[in-house]
Amino acid sequence: MSDLPTGPALERLIETIARELLAAGMRPGALDGSAVCACHGCGRSACPQTIEGVLAAGADRVGVESSLPREAAHLAAQIDHTLLKPEATYAQIDTLCAEAREFRFATVCVNPMHVRRCAERLRGSATRVCTVVGFPLGASVADAKAYEARRAVADGACEIDMVIAIGGLKSGDDEGVRRDIAAVVDASHPSGAIVKVILECCLLTDDEKARGSRAAVAAGADFVKTSTGFSTGGATVADVELMRRVVGPNVGVKAAGGIRDLAAAEALRRAGADRIGASASVKIVREAAGQRAG
Repeated sequence: MSDLPTGPALERLIETIARELLAAGMRPGALDGSAVCACHGCGRSACPQTIEGVLAAGADRVGVESSLPREAAHLAAQIDHTLLKPEATYAQIDTLCAEAREFRFATVCVNPMHVRRCAERLRGSATRVCTVVGFPLGASVADAKAYEARRAVADGACEIDMVIAIGGLKSGDDEGVRRDIAAVVDASHPSGAIVKVILECCLLTDDEKARGSRAAVAAGADFVKTSTGFSTGGATVADVELMRRVVGPNVGVKAAGGIRDLAAAEALRRAGADRIGASASVKIVREAAGQRAG
């Protein structure tokens, strides 16, 4: 054990592994520059996307030891631990962050007013802060969405989940939709934050889902996402499969909305989701670890 690298040497080793995995064809969303995390000081080697990729390559431990079995830890590194209820209290947000630290979730996903608090509580951990923009309707003007994104990144957000201009998409204004997304991408990417585009699939036809996904790719977004969780439906296997077909292997797919147990999460992962948004995250990971839900 004494021969294992630590500190900067460990970071260099993980960087080397990351480059080799990318050279071998691993999907860039897991290990490329979007894994840079300057927002809460975790350092690149501790970022969830880097950890997820190394676990996927077969590592049992990365940097810090987890109490979870490898497969459960891998799943946890793909989950956005979510609390977006408008009535969420500071105490509930603090509990969310404590759970995220314990289970090493990819992010906590919270409303913008809680970003700074979460960034402070998660500083130095493997969990990043995700927030929402234009949420939950997507009907804000592009400039307002861009401002929300810039402010969120300044407050410590590393990931931005923006709602697409649903009415514009349904009106056939694909170029306007692309520009709306690009405004948020341009506000987020310079600081290393990644952008996920929420399509709100339950309100769209399959053609609209495909067009929205293509607009997200054209605008430079990093992920497409199924749902806000605040409309008439959540993630479905069919929607994830459709989105994966459209965006291909180099853009992420996040399934969110109504994912309450391990079986649902695994079905969506098999369909092509590489990120899961859930409020039942602890229950799901405990199921994956063979533990009784508390």
